[in-house]
Amino acid sequence: MDGIDNIIRNFPKLVTATGETLYIVGFALLLGGFLGLVLGLILYVTRPGNLLQNRPIFTILNVIVNIFRPIPFLIFLMALQPLTRIVVGTGNGNTAMVFTMSMAAMFGISRVVEQNLLTVSPGVIEAARSVGASRLRVIFTVILGEALGPLILGYTFVLVVIVDMSALAGTIAGGGLGTFALENGYRQFKPELTYAALVVVIILVQLIQFFGNWLARKALRR
Repeated sequence: MDGIDNIIRNFPKLVTATGETLYIVGFALLLGGFLGLVLGLILYVTRPGNLLQNRPIFTILNVIVNIFRPIPFLIFLMALQPLTRIVVGTGNGNTAMVFTMSMAAMFGISRVVEQNLLTVSPGVIEAARSVGASRLRVIFTVILGEALGPLILGYTFVLVVIVDMSALAGTIAGGGLGTFALENGYRQFKPELTYAALVVVIILVQLIQFFGNWLARKALRR
């Protein structure tokens, strides 16, 4: 019964931590998702043989993504602290975590975008070009439209990863469920609070996956 009493007493903190996680994850996805989409789109269109092929730009961006994407998030988090302080004004707190996670997510998302755009049939692009569609129109209507379903699934996967990142980031310099589990559960030898945070994370991930799959099915049935 002590475990249940602990959960009830700490329930307001759990709710607050859940709200912080939703804030961090939501804004990290918005910023990182947009920047990753732009970067991935540029990588795709400048690839040799594509609509706006430009080998120097593609090579430079490809090298940059290859350098930063494999860096473990914990190391990336610490290494980006000086830039985070310049941009946000502090290296700690939820807003700082949003910036750091957005930068980390951007590189992963750019590869997800590029790889999904590469699945678009060249025949569809050639057909659009043959009827007089401009390059920009082909990019923003045909290519992105054809890849919408896979892109939604890709973003769903990334969003789940961002939830994982938020838990790790929170234990170091932010808030959210990771901080709640560490400070209220692990450090105070109250495993029931750690499990409560775990249950909330599992529920969030399941809801994200369900909604992402539903959106992808809708897009693929267009």
